[in-house]
Amino acid sequence: MVIIISILQESWHLLLEASVYILFGMLVGGLLKVFLNPSFVADHLGKGKFISVIKAALFGIPIPLCSCGVLPAAASLKRQGANNGATTAFLISTPESGVDSMAITYALLDPIMTVARPVSAFITAVAAGISENLLQTQKEEDWERVIDRSCPIDNCCDGNECPPEEHARHHTFAEKLWAGLKFAVDDLWGDLAGWFFAGLLLAGIIAAIIPQELMARYLGGGLHSMLIMLLVGIPMYICATASTPVAAALILKGVSPGAALVFLLVGPATNVTSLSVLFGLLGKRATAIYLITLSIFAVLSGLAVDMIYTSLGVSASAIAGQAGEVIPYWLQFAGALVVILLSIKPLYLFFQNIFYKKKNGHMNEHDEDCSVDSHEVDEKNQCRAPS
Repeated sequence: MVIIISILQESWHLLLEASVYILFGMLVGGLLKVFLNPSFVADHLGKGKFISVIKAALFGIPIPLCSCGVLPAAASLKRQGANNGATTAFLISTPESGVDSMAITYALLDPIMTVARPVSAFITAVAAGISENLLQTQKEEDWERVIDRSCPIDNCCDGNECPPEEHARHHTFAEKLWAGLKFAVDDLWGDLAGWFFAGLLLAGIIAAIIPQELMARYLGGGLHSMLIMLLVGIPMYICATASTPVAAALILKGVSPGAALVFLLVGPATNVTSLSVLFGLLGKRATAIYLITLSIFAVLSGLAVDMIYTSLGVSASAIAGQAGEVIPYWLQFAGALVVILLSIKPLYLFFQNIFYKKKNGHMNEHDEDCSVDSHEVDEKNQCRAPS
């Protein structure tokens, strides 16, 4: 009983530190949905072996999607004309980063890791995307280009027969803001809440149970620490937001910041299911390039980050979570309550889906029968079976 209480106390402490930043990340993510036109994104990712990849990596950095949620989005981009390199770059940078995960990284870790995470994601995404375009041995299949110009507010028009200047008069700024907030609460946090609280619980278990000496001995730094974390992170499914409290708990237990960064990079970007879907979406060669490049650059990024901390004489465990301490306790507590209230429905649906899947033996939309290779997504950007 004492251990359970200790686990819950550690998890609650992390939630307090992260709550305000979670709400901020949700707000920005919702506004991106409304004000970042997907057709504008797709228009820039179809041509050029280099510039399209760089743009795709940059576009993916702020978008808050997990490794499975990004798959239908990437399929939609490819359907709209994005080349394989740009699609690969988007698939890497998007789940590894996001405004929500960057905000929580700042709260639970420190400014160095907050910068290192998106920078590493960008470099890795660009390297993988350019490699894919340069190593392509045959002309890429010509996809029928179908640009999605539909209204992101309420689908009032398809954007093709309705000129942009006319559609701009359909909705006020307040309506757009409300639509963004609704998306943030219902869709964005609905997808993340279950995994985030699972990550909080796992972080609490690590903090309360696992001996610090054990972590420091095997994951305290060096190439072997990076490789161990690589092997742990690749098959695991954990989104960028949920992986952050786990990384914070690992660092506080003596794990090197570089090894934690490897986990933050490969955990959200890979898992067995998403790799199998990638095989159908991009093909064998592109999937191999994706995995190899991601692994190499994750390890190199981890080693580089450890060198930065060492050269600056900074202890990652000593400064972890200091940003969260800037927020007054009353505001942290209020933020935690709001997060919990917003999570009641998503958590109910999360567990309902798990129990339903176990009972019926069915796979949900994120599993291997998710037909992303059919290049069809519905209006909520979820996978659907081909007709």
